[in-house]
Amino acid sequence: MSSDIAGMLIGMLGSGELDKLGSQLGTDSTSTQKAVGAAVPLLLSALGKNAASPQGAEALLGALSRDHDGSVLNNVGAALGSGALGKDGAAILGHVLGNKQGAVAAGIGQASGLSADTSGQLLAMLAPLVMGGLGKTQRQSGLDAAGLASMLGGQREQANAGLGGLAGLLDRDGDGDATNDIMKIGGKLLGGLFGR
Repeated sequence: MSSDIAGMLIGMLGSGELDKLGSQLGTDSTSTQKAVGAAVPLLLSALGKNAASPQGAEALLGALSRDHDGSVLNNVGAALGSGALGKDGAAILGHVLGNKQGAVAAGIGQASGLSADTSGQLLAMLAPLVMGGLGKTQRQSGLDAAGLASMLGGQREQANAGLGGLAGLLDRDGDGDATNDIMKIGGKLLGGLFGR
């Protein structure tokens, strides 16, 4: 099990997988890499926020138990090539981001150079992989709902410490619009991920 699910997932997206993503989205590899580097931790942070309440944690555990055992990670390239991830991902994003989905996609797009529509498609393709990584970690560690919430809380703290406040990207200033929050720290976030 990786204690850094974002790092594990980003590490699984090698040049071949990024090329497949870029080909489907019509984007260049640099922009795709930047967008992936922002989107994966952001999705984990949003899941952590949702799991902060006992009801949210139970709902997430139920979804992982039913639909996300981690098998999607057995062949990431094939999953990306099949085109099936986007449909599942759209439903996941509706639950995870709710009415902030458009603002988050726009912010990632501005930070990476992609259009908001393209960033939204990318988020939908990545969401099942993030859920798969989370489901795999949950199974390997035998986490119950409380353990899952605690682990995701740790992921959010880790993102905050290493990436300049990632958890706050979802709405740092409380105005209901995540776009400005993403833009304020987008450069720092991306530099932290790919400037190692």
